[in-house]
Parts: sequence; structure tokens; C-alpha cells
Amino acid sequence: MTTRDEAKTLVHRMQECFNTRRFDQAEDLHTPDFFSHPLGSTGFEAGRDAWRTLVARFPDVRVVAQDILVDGDKVAVRSSVEGIAAPDGAAPPTLIEIFRISDGRFAEAWGITEGPDPRLG
Repeated sequence: MTTRDEAKTLVHRMQECFNTRRFDQAEDLHTPDFFSHPLGSTGFEAGRDAWRTLVARFPDVRVVAQDILVDGDKVAVRSSVEGIAAPDGAAPPTLIEIFRISDGRFAEAWGITEGPDPRLG
């Protein structure tokens, strides 16, 4: 079972790696067999590549956790996405992710983006 403090620390460490562009440091936060449902891939490499692609397109993008909810080995995170201009004054995107944690590391992830999709901008 993951405590709220452990989950919060893990989420903040991952977001710090993204926001400071130290993508390689995030690999240690994921299990070797980490599975990303949105990317349909095993391992952290595809996630790191997706981060690099997003940052290349939106150099000022940042994520900031607004809510972190913990239930057993699952962690739900609602994050604001900054640095992406929303069309016609719409609200910026919100990222909603659910992680399964195993042995203090991310083992599995699900996620959706609410609002303008940065891939379409």
C-alpha cells in the first residue's frame, strides 16, 4: 500500500523531471516493466520520447499537480498544463492520470487530456 505522502513525492519528482527537462532522471521512478496504456508501450523509453516530442512543439510546457488522490496502490492526479496557448480564450488543457505504484515506483499508467489537445495545435 502506498501512503499519500509517498505518492505525492513520487508525482512531484516525476513532474519536476518533466518541468526541468531532466527526462532521463525519471526512468528510475518507473519499474522496468512499466506499462503506459495511452502509449500502448512497456518501459519508460516511449514516455521519454513522448515528453521530448511535446517539449519540442511547446518549449514552455509545464505540468503542475492540482489534486493527488491515493487509494491502495493507485494514485489519481489532476494537473494543470501550462505553456500551451488555448484557442479562442478556452481554458488550458488539464491532464488526468491514474498510476499504479509497485515498490515505490510507477508500474502502470492511464491518462486523458481534458480541453484543447496539444497534439492538434
